[in-house]
Amino acid sequence: MAKNTKATSGHVAALAAKVMQDPRASKIQKSLAASALSQRDASRETSAEAEKKAAMVMRGKRYADVTRTLAASVMAQARKER
Repeated sequence: MAKNTKATSGHVAALAAKVMQDPRASKIQKSLAASALSQRDASRETSAEAEKKAAMVMRGKRYADVTRTLAASVMAQARKER
């Protein structure tokens, strides 16, 4: 298995931290934000569950830009083998 060298950018990590502190943030936003924050360190990997949620958001049209940004970050760090 190849070593994961991808990590969440500082910009996305800051966005994710704001989402985690926002009481109005949706459950899916918080889930994707937590995944993005956990991947701030390149040794962490996107879980299959987070990957499925991110894919659902990227396919959907009703999600906010913040949600789509977090989903794109999570998807970018996903394993290609899945």
